[in-house]
This record gives sequence, structure tokens and C-alpha cells, in this order.
Amino acid sequence: MEAYLLEFGNLLLRWLHVIAAIAWIGESIYFVMMDNSLRPPAAEAAKKRGVLGEIWEVHGGGFYHNQKYITAPPEMPQELHWAFLKAYTTWISGFALFIILYMANPSFYLANPNSPWEWVRELSGWQVNVVALLFLAGGWVVYDQLCRRISPNMERDGLLSVAVAIMMVVVAYLSVHIFQGRAAFLLTGAVMATAMSANVFFWIIPGQRRMVKALQTGGTPNPLDGKRGKQRSVHNTYFTLPVVFLMLSNHYSFTYTSPYAWVIMVLFIFSGAIIRQYFVLRHLGQNKIAYPIIGILLLVAIAVIAAPASRPKPQAAATTTTATAAAPAANGQAGNDMARILEIMQARCVQCHAAQPTQAGFASAPAGIVLETEADVLANPALLKQVIASKYMPLANITQMTDEERAFIANWTP
Repeated sequence: MEAYLLEFGNLLLRWLHVIAAIAWIGESIYFVMMDNSLRPPAAEAAKKRGVLGEIWEVHGGGFYHNQKYITAPPEMPQELHWAFLKAYTTWISGFALFIILYMANPSFYLANPNSPWEWVRELSGWQVNVVALLFLAGGWVVYDQLCRRISPNMERDGLLSVAVAIMMVVVAYLSVHIFQGRAAFLLTGAVMATAMSANVFFWIIPGQRRMVKALQTGGTPNPLDGKRGKQRSVHNTYFTLPVVFLMLSNHYSFTYTSPYAWVIMVLFIFSGAIIRQYFVLRHLGQNKIAYPIIGILLLVAIAVIAAPASRPKPQAAATTTTATAAAPAANGQAGNDMARILEIMQARCVQCHAAQPTQAGFASAPAGIVLETEADVLANPALLKQVIASKYMPLANITQMTDEERAFIANWTP
């Protein structure tokens, strides 16, 4: 019952995260669309009232007339709609999920024992947790410093965009070499999501509050508050599609198990940002078809890079599997146990964990773990016992592994 309650709580938290993210992203995309679609007011009275731009919309059986003021409107309402709670809820719920799903078992979900860097391979569980937290915090600090130093007055935003793009290439490269595949993609997305939420918390909302206070008291708002808020909001809209992909990537093993995982990640980030740029320009009345074409070409490049090597399965593979199961049998109980283990692997696991998976949606073995032979099984016995006993694998028990089979593997002594 305890395990069930934890799983149900996980479900509710994930649901909250998704709902908050949809609400935040939807509102953010809407405001960017509206801001870019504003047209100078046609009525002289509106111009005299200080209306910078306006847009008429029809939706849900009614008409909407939105107007944008740079100075204080003639009637400043006491109640204003503030768009920030969704951003905070998204980040807090996402970070809570990260703690529960990854940091609670870092040696399994975060640590990268196959890293080419020795210091990474030697990280203990708590150490890799600390590194993950520093990775998130460091990503925000570096991004924020780039904004402050390269374009403090929002006059060199083009150069800043290039610097942020380079930063994300570095983040992708480091994450793949420091963390395990799925965690690497997730943490890269979390770096971007953290920057998005921090932009709202540290810059956009405080700047808007200062502007409102100045207008309500008859003062003059600092124009940099408005410009900086616009700058960070624009960054957030280009982060949106890449973050959504990175949060979904753990369902597609061919992305994070590829030897070119960081390249795939970078291409997905750039593709999402470029496709988003197309829609931003469309709202400005520009139909730049080159942007979606480039985005699609990047996706094609990903498909080529991530494709598994096409090689025929060795003819002796079936014989080898049978032999490895039969040979130890002569050694008594240990041989019988291994024969049973291999039987379970063949029935429940090799659909995904094979050199050439037969399960739909898997182009390669998840996490690179193959379970076709005795040697394959003995390469990761502790990991195998843990994920099967905890019912983490098979995912959603798609192959209908029985409790008896799980107990046998859990009690098996390699």
C-alpha cells in the first residue's frame, strides 16, 4: 500500500506540473502573439489616451479589444492580471518531481559510470546530487551574467542570442558527459526551464511592479524595466519548444543512448527555437518560410544521426544464447538459476533490451543495456535485480512479468 500511495502521489504531482506548464506556456505564447500583432490605433481618441497599439480578436462567440499603453492609462485599475503564479508552480512542481524521481536514487538515475571522465565515474550518490544542483544553479548564473554583461541596455540582443546559443551547446555537452542519458536530457531542459522561471521571478515581475508603482504615484517609469522585461520574455518564448522536447525525450531511447546524444540534443534545441521564430515572425506579418524548412532539415539530420547501424544479427546468436544457458547447467543449482534467468529475459525483457529490439518505438536498447546472453546479464546483475524488484522495469509491465518471476530475480545470487 505504501508503494501505491507514493506512486499515486507521483501521478498527482506530475499532473500538477503538466497543467501548470500548459497554462504558463499557453499564456506566454498568447502574450507574445498579441504583442507582435499590435497595430497603431486608428482612432485619434485612442492616440490621445496614450495607446501604443491595439488588436481586435474574436473568440468563443465574442469580440475582444486589447490595447497596449506605455504610459499610464487614463484610468489605472486597482486590480491587474499578473502572469507569474503559473511559472512558479511549474518550476516548483518540476523540481519536486526531480527530487522524487532522480535525486532519491542518484546512483541509479543520475550517476554516469560510463563517462569518459574519471572524476565523474567516481562520484558517489550524494556527490552527483550536489553536482546536479550546482549544474542547475550554474546554468542560471551564467545565462544571467551573459545578459547583464553583453546587452545590459538591450542594445546588443543579437550578439546575446549567439552567446546564449553557444552556452546551450556547452550545457548539452557537459550534461551528457556528467549524467546518465535520460537525466542529461532532463537536466539540460531544467537549466532552460530554471532560467525561464528565474527571468520571471528576478526580472520580469519586479520590473513590472516598479513600473506600476511609478505610474500609480505619478512618477516616470524606468524604460529599462520595460525593455529588460521584454528581453527576458523573448528569451523565454524561444526556450519553450526545446524545453518541451527535452522533458519528453526520456520516452525515446534512441535520443539519449546514441553516442552522439549531445549533438542530437543541440539540434533539437536549435530546431525548436528556429520553428518558434517562424511563428513569432508570422505574428509580425512576415511569412519567412525558410525558418520551418531549416527546422525540418535539422530534424532530418537528427533522424540520420540517431539511426541505429543496420547490421544483420549474427547467425550464431541463437546458438550462443542456448549454449550459455545450457553450459552452466552442468554446474548444479547455479546453472539452473541462470537458465531460468535467461528464460525470463527472453520472455519479458529482450523485446526492448536487444541489439535489435522488436518492441515498437525502440530503435536501440534502452540505456545501451542488452540482455540476450549470460554475459549480457552478468554485466549488470545488481542493476537488473533492482529495477525488476522495484517494478520499474519492464516499463508499465508491458510484457506482463509475473510476481514469481520478479521474486526469482530478486533472490537470485549471481
